[in-house]
Amino acid sequence: MHISARTDYGMRALLELAAAANADPAALVKGEHLATAQQVPAKFLEAILRDLREHALIESRRGMDGGYRLARPAASITVAEVVRVLDGPLAAVRGERPEHHTYAGPAHHLQDVWIAARVAIRDVLEQVTLDDIVRGTLPEAVRVRLEAPGAWERRPEP
Repeated sequence: MHISARTDYGMRALLELAAAANADPAALVKGEHLATAQQVPAKFLEAILRDLREHALIESRRGMDGGYRLARPAASITVAEVVRVLDGPLAAVRGERPEHHTYAGPAHHLQDVWIAARVAIRDVLEQVTLDDIVRGTLPEAVRVRLEAPGAWERRPEP
């Protein structure tokens, strides 16, 4: 799975908003603060925040006292939802969903592999919420994967 800069930056900004909401659910956080706190390019982040707002993950208010805040509780926003908003489907094959591809001959069951990979990704990203990450309380099924033998080992590159 490739995690784009767009999704990485968006997640980091949302986690800043989730942490702010824990302190004060009505608090507004300036875009400049989000960019500085997470060391992300402000202009790029503005476009990401616009998309998050259009998909009702965040709210914004203009003006001197303006800023951003989560549109819903952090416990109701999953990582999968954020990835889908910012980058599209969790698993794509040449830009399309794996079920849209069919293969011939020895590659006939390749579609099954792509769909199984999507299920594995969903198993993690649909369970983890912004609140889980901010609090450091990942679901048990995710923690088990982190503790699996070899989970933290880098595989050799070809």
